Amino acid sequence: MLKVYAALAITAVAGLLGGTAYMVWNQQKADAFAACRGASVATGVGSIGGPFTLTDTTGKTVTDKEVLAKPSLVYFGYSFCPDVCPLDGARNAEAVDMLAAKGYDVTPVFITIDPARDTPAVLKDFTENLSPKMVGLTGSEAQVKAASLAYKTYFKKQDTGDQYYLMDHSTFTYLMLPNTGFADFFDRDATAEQIVERTACFIDHSH
Repeated sequence: MLKVYAALAITAVAGLLGGTAYMVWNQQKADAFAACRGASVATGVGSIGGPFTLTDTTGKTVTDKEVLAKPSLVYFGYSFCPDVCPLDGARNAEAVDMLAAKGYDVTPVFITIDPARDTPAVLKDFTENLSPKMVGLTGSEAQVKAASLAYKTYFKKQDTGDQYYLMDHSTFTYLMLPNTGFADFFDRDATAEQIVERTACFIDHSH
């Protein structure tokens, strides 16, 4: 009898392990981008990003459908940022140029979190200094907040009582793909080369 119970136990464990392995395999099979994620698995796919209505640097009202019509690297920051935003923006611009050299058309997008100071004209100067390809977006406080919430970003004004205040904010860059939406994110430690490699992989696997 003990042998029978042992055999049943072994069969049950084997079945459990086999079922787990099948679930993992099935999830990887269902995820067309599994090869691109590597060790850094993007969580919350489908929950990041969403509709927005903002103003571009020409003063035109635009929506997410117009701005994100092709693969895009989306970043939230502000022009008065002393170091982080210019460095991240320059890295993203470099990555886009490197991707272009490989035949990939990617749009760098910069959405301000400081609409009070970042008028379309101010944002135009800032983004053009980083890249002529960069799309700068501003809007009302409500519009900017809505876009920030859609992308799960954080920002807070350091109220110093003057015009030289700084903003605390998150610093992720989001890879958005047409018809797919959010694909992956890059933190501040990601190099331009790493962004190029992973972005190219996602684009290749999106066809």
